[in-house]
Amino acid sequence: MNEHFCESPLIGPLLQVFFSEHLPAHRRASPQTVAGYRDTFRLLLRFLDRTIRKAPSLLRIEDLDVPNTLAFLDHLEWERGNAVRSRNARLAAIRSFFRMVALREPCCIPVATRIQAIPIKRADKRLIGYLTRAEIEAILAVPDQRRWQGQRDHALLLTLYNSGARVSEAIALRRRHIRFGATNFLELNGKGRKERCIPLWTKTAHTLKRWLQLIPDVPDAIVFPNARGAPLSRDGAAYILQQAVRQAKASCPTLSSKAVSPHVLRHTTAMHLLQSGVDMAVIALWLGHERIETTHMYIEADLKTKEQALEKVAPVGNGFRRFKPDDKLLAFLESL
Repeated sequence: MNEHFCESPLIGPLLQVFFSEHLPAHRRASPQTVAGYRDTFRLLLRFLDRTIRKAPSLLRIEDLDVPNTLAFLDHLEWERGNAVRSRNARLAAIRSFFRMVALREPCCIPVATRIQAIPIKRADKRLIGYLTRAEIEAILAVPDQRRWQGQRDHALLLTLYNSGARVSEAIALRRRHIRFGATNFLELNGKGRKERCIPLWTKTAHTLKRWLQLIPDVPDAIVFPNARGAPLSRDGAAYILQQAVRQAKASCPTLSSKAVSPHVLRHTTAMHLLQSGVDMAVIALWLGHERIETTHMYIEADLKTKEQALEKVAPVGNGFRRFKPDDKLLAFLESL
């Protein structure tokens, strides 16, 4: 069907179907995915409102054609300062929407096909950032545990470090997700609706037991609430960490050269597990990685592991030591 013989439908009703029916019912997308896609379209509609002077409620599918979509993606990178990975995540949300649009509105297939053809942008693969043990200890020492807020902040930061949880997993924790007993552990629900159990250090368990005494004693109580009793936002958790890092720089100057985010705490957990000799498969399960290949990035970033490997190789010019059998039978076989 020729797209010119069909009036381009409004975006509004299609977005409502996308978020109220397609994502939750047809794809059973996780709350984190829905939130990420929602933020993408918030940014996109505001961008179009500003650039083409058209209110979001009046936008039609043709307004999201390739030129405007590419302009939006460039705006994310060059004006908002988003990384290439963030740009690609926004494009993935737009593509997902247009896959549904193509199924429901055949006259929009040409536009949808062009959107699907926008390539994912390749990004430089950088080594991950992580903290040393001294740096993480300096951060954990900052919150004033004589105050309600300080106890919450310390419990949150320690739980993030112990568990390697994504910040979205940590702020979604409810009281029923923390189990104390012969083994203390957290129940986390991560990407792809994958559930996993993470053991707690004795120190973390004691900290959480003390903190839980200060929040409502009901199974659905939010473990890390804000001052109003609602769940902390991602930005709120990041702010708590940034404030702790800022104060910790006085006692640990090496923090001044590092950009520290909640995800860096997750990387730190993985690196410390690796340096302690924990198997890669266990680390992948700990972090909730779907593929163990994802966890290999920690080996790439761990200089200590590479140094240990280097020590097993003789320096250039010294040659390699030839094996000399210390057994008569082996010596006989070697002489043949």
